[in-house]
Amino acid sequence: MSAIEYEGDDEILEEEEMEEEAPMEEEAAPAPRLKSTIKSTIAATSSAAARKQKGRGFKDSTDGEQRFTGKYDSLESGSGPGPAKSVEGWIVMVTGVHEEAQEDDIHEAFAEYGEIQNLHLNLDRRTGFVKGYAMLEYENKKEAQAAIDGLDGTELLDQKISVAWAFSKGPLKKSGPARRGRN
Repeated sequence: MSAIEYEGDDEILEEEEMEEEAPMEEEAAPAPRLKSTIKSTIAATSSAAARKQKGRGFKDSTDGEQRFTGKYDSLESGSGPGPAKSVEGWIVMVTGVHEEAQEDDIHEAFAEYGEIQNLHLNLDRRTGFVKGYAMLEYENKKEAQAAIDGLDGTELLDQKISVAWAFSKGPLKKSGPARRGRN
């Protein structure tokens, strides 16, 4: 077996010697500029000097105004108070629903007035019974209004139910009391 000569050490020594001989000329790198730094001019003694301000409070007033000039999407803006359309349809809120009611019971009662797009009948986690309200969605306002007019104050499973709009633009004009209790 022959020994392998390694010449790596000599090269390392030569590099170290060259570094020692070379004069130390390091240029100071400029300090990094932060994007949040804003220059503002403040009169200092006799001349105006540029001073850097950091934070939110030093922005130009025009920046804030530009933010609020955009146009935003909105639903139909009707005039005056009344029912409001949700994104997909007209939502009707049914309160006073019997705790043992099923989705089929509510669907049968309200399907007479139009096609129901969506039906939510929330259950209590602890008991498993209906919480006492349901939400129905109709595609047309006429169908939803017909359901409200036809079923408000009627009985469903021997319990009186109240039917009204779930969303409204302003107060709805109603002749009855503001809240109806269970009888």
